Parts: sequence; structure tokens; C-alpha cells
Amino acid sequence: MTYTSASSDLPDSRVPADASGTRPLTDGPRWYRARIRSWGPLLGLAIPAFVGAIAYGALELSDASWSGAVGLLGGVMAAPGLLVVGAPFGDSKFYVVAIAASALAWMGIGFLASRRSTRHPFATWADFWRHYLWMAVGVWVGVGIALTVATISLGEELF
Repeated sequence: MTYTSASSDLPDSRVPADASGTRPLTDGPRWYRARIRSWGPLLGLAIPAFVGAIAYGALELSDASWSGAVGLLGGVMAAPGLLVVGAPFGDSKFYVVAIAASALAWMGIGFLASRRSTRHPFATWADFWRHYLWMAVGVWVGVGIALTVATISLGEELF
């Protein structure tokens, strides 16, 4: 087993390394960066999945007047692809494809956020979430504009 020096200040302190001497330290900057890059795309689905679950629960579990608004707004915020297939007025057979495409888009946003946040050597999860939320807010502003245009073009209120 080979050993590498853990610190230049303490020559006697040694930690085991692999044969190439390049294994990142657990909880070190490279290890942390690799975790952000590997988990980022999956965590990109976390917020939309939560919002989508709330929207689905509002539609399925309540008949109150607010449930339709929460279901529509939450549904298209979680799955913006639903707007492409004409939700809530379009053919519902395309909803599954729109939700799958939206999940891929959110994973892409998570991927981009993980890459952008790890450009610096000491990346943190706070950096990831900051980049992710900036992109998510952009998507949600686009959803709001699309719903506003749909409301104006239909001449009726959606909510």
C-alpha cells in the first residue's frame, strides 16, 4: 500500500491512497464536487415532484373552488410540457408524454445547475440550489406568461 502526505506541514501524517495516488478524500472538495454532479440531475426533480404531488392531491382529494386553480397552476408549474399539449383543454392521452418530457427537462435543469455550481473548486449544495432556483424561476415565469396569454385569448378566466 502506498501512502501520500496529508499535509505539507506535518510530514509524519500519512493517509492511504490508491495505486495512482489520485483517489479523492472522502468529504474533500473533489468528492463533494462529484456528488453534486452525480445527484444534481435527480435532485432537479425534487421540487417539481413535490409541487406536482400537491397539484394532484388538490384535484383528486378536494372538490372545493380553490382545488381547480391549485391543480392547474401546480400541474403546469411541475410539468410545463402540459401547456404544449393544451392542458387543461387538450386531449388527455398526451399528458403522460408531456409529463415525461417535463421530467427530462427538469433533469436537464438539474444537470446544468450541477455543472454551473461546480465550476468553482469548493462547490456546495447551496451553490447548486442557487443556480437551480434561478433556472426554475425562469421556467415558472414562462408558465405564468403562457397562462396569462391563454386567459386573454380565451376571453374567460381560467381560475
